[in-house]
Amino acid sequence: MTEGDGRPQGRRPGSGRPPAGGRPDRGRSDGGRSDGGRSDGGRGEGRPERGRPGQDRARGGSDRGRPGRDQGAGRPGRDRSERPRNESGHEGTKRSWGTYQKATPDPARRAAFDVLVAVAAREAYANLMLPSVLVERRITGRDAAFVTELTYGTLRHRGTLDAILGAGSSRPIDKVDLRVLQALRLGAYQLLFTRVPPHAAVAGTVEVARVALTDGPARFVNAVLRRVSERDLDAWLPEVTPDLAADPIAHLAIRYSHPEWVIRAFADALGEDTARLAAGDSETAAALAADNERPGVDLAARPGRIDPKELAADVSGEPGRWSPVGVKLPEGAPGDVAAIADGRAHVQDEGSQLCAWTLATAPLEGTDARWLDLCAGPGGKAGLLASIADGRSAHLTAVEVSEHRAKLVEQAVRGLPATVLTADGRDVGTHPDLPEGGFDRVLVDAPCTGLGALRRRPEARWRRQPSDVPALAKLQRELLTAALRATRPGGLVAYVTCSPHLAETRVLVADVCRRTGAEPVDVRGVPEAAAAADVNPTPEGVQLSAARAAALQLWPHRHGTDAMFLSLLRKPVTPRD
Repeated sequence: MTEGDGRPQGRRPGSGRPPAGGRPDRGRSDGGRSDGGRSDGGRGEGRPERGRPGQDRARGGSDRGRPGRDQGAGRPGRDRSERPRNESGHEGTKRSWGTYQKATPDPARRAAFDVLVAVAAREAYANLMLPSVLVERRITGRDAAFVTELTYGTLRHRGTLDAILGAGSSRPIDKVDLRVLQALRLGAYQLLFTRVPPHAAVAGTVEVARVALTDGPARFVNAVLRRVSERDLDAWLPEVTPDLAADPIAHLAIRYSHPEWVIRAFADALGEDTARLAAGDSETAAALAADNERPGVDLAARPGRIDPKELAADVSGEPGRWSPVGVKLPEGAPGDVAAIADGRAHVQDEGSQLCAWTLATAPLEGTDARWLDLCAGPGGKAGLLASIADGRSAHLTAVEVSEHRAKLVEQAVRGLPATVLTADGRDVGTHPDLPEGGFDRVLVDAPCTGLGALRRRPEARWRRQPSDVPALAKLQRELLTAALRATRPGGLVAYVTCSPHLAETRVLVADVCRRTGAEPVDVRGVPEAAAAADVNPTPEGVQLSAARAAALQLWPHRHGTDAMFLSLLRKPVTPRD
C-alpha cells in the first residue's frame, strides 16, 4: 500500500456478492492440482483481496473506487499538487504524457510486461516464472508486490480488458501484435482495476513499450490507453457487454473474464440453467467473481511436528475454517516461515488439506497400515498423509509419473514414513511395488482441467479448451479404476480433482461405480467434511442420489478454498459377479 506514487493501494473496495448483471501431459508444472507446489513466493498473490474491482460503482457506490485526478490517490485531504510526481508515478519533476520518449522504464512494469509476454508467447507459467524474474532483477518489497499484482491481475481480467481495448482501438484486437497487446492489457488493467493514477498508468506503460517495442508501437499504445482512460470500468462495461437477459453467457464472459465454456461448466455444476443466469444475481456469477480475487496463503501444520495453534501464533495467523491442521498466513512470504523451512508445516490450500484429512480419518474396518497416493506430485497431500500416517504406525507409498515432480514429492515427505515411486499410477498389478489389493487407503488426486484453481493459475482459463476434457476424463477413469484394484476389499479410495466440471467429477465417479461395483461412502462421516458439505445447499424439492449426496464439492465463493471435488468409495468386500 502506497500513497499516490503509481503503486496500487489495493483493489477498489466492494463487498458482498457481485451483481450478476453486471495420456495427457502429467508432468506439467501445475498438473491441475491445488496443494503444496505453490511458487508465487507469497508476493501479493497470497493476500486476501480488498473487495472486487469496480463493484462498488456497479452497486451504486459512485463515491468510491479510484480517486479522481484532483483527489490524490492516497491519504485523504492531501492535495496531489503538494507531491509532484514523474510519469512513472514516483516523486519528481512533473511532465506531460507527450514527453515519454525521454523517460526511463519503470523496472516493476517492465518485469510484469516481460512475464506477460512469456506467458502468452511461450506458454510459461506465471507462478513459476514470476519469482525467478523478481530474484534476477532484485525487485523486492512493494515493487515486488506491484509486479505480482500487475501480472496476475492482467491475466485474470484479460477477457474484460480485451473487450474494452477492442472498443478503444483503431484495429481489431486479434490483429494486434502479441507483444503490443500485452502492453495494452498491462496499461488497461492499471487504469480500470487499480488505484494507480491514470497519468502514471499510461505514461509508465508507454515507457515500457518504447524500450521493448520501439517508438511506433509505443505511440499506438499511448493512443489506445488514453482513449481507455477517458472512462472508468463501470462506464465501459455497459458498452462492451451484451444484455444479460438476451445472452447471459456472453454477458458473464466479458463481465467476469471467463471463457464461455467454463461458465457453462460452472453453471452445470451449480445446477443453474440459462434462465436462472439471465434472471441476475446467480450463484454462477458469484463463483466467477471469486475466481478474480487473490487467494490467501494457507499453511498445513503437520501432525506430530507442530500444533496448529502454535503455528498460528508463530505467524500471527488464524486457524483454518475447514481443515483441523489449517492456518491462514496473514502477511509475508511463506519462505520466511521457520516451520516451513524445517519441515513442520507446508503451504497447501485448505480445501486440498480437507480432502487428504477426510481420507485419512474416515472410518475403516480391518487393517490400516498401508496407504497409497497414486498421483502424488508435487507433494502437498502426500506430505500431510505421511505426517498423519507417522502417528498411526502406517506407511505411505507415493507414486508420481514425472521424474521432476517425484523429486518434489521426495522433498515433501523427507523424514516421514513414505516411499516415493517414479511410476505410472495405472500400472497397479504390473509394477512390483503396486500389488493389487495391497493398500488400505488410496488417494487419487487425478490430473484435471484445473478449473477449480483458476484464481491461482489465471492463465489456465485461456489455455484450457473443452476438447481437453474427454482425454482427461479417460485418464481419470483409468486412474480411479487402478486405485480400486490397488485397494483391499473393504478399503477406501478418495477420488479428488481440482475441478467442478461434471464430466471430471460426479459423472465420472458414477460411471466407475457402475462398472466396478464400488460403493459411495458419505463424506459426512468425517466431521470436518460434514461441516463443509453443510454449506452446499440442496435445491428445494430435489432428491439427490446417494452418490451425489455423499460427495463434496468445495467452491471459492462458498468455502474460500479452491473448487476441490472429493468422493469417497469403498471397495466391496464381496467381488462383483
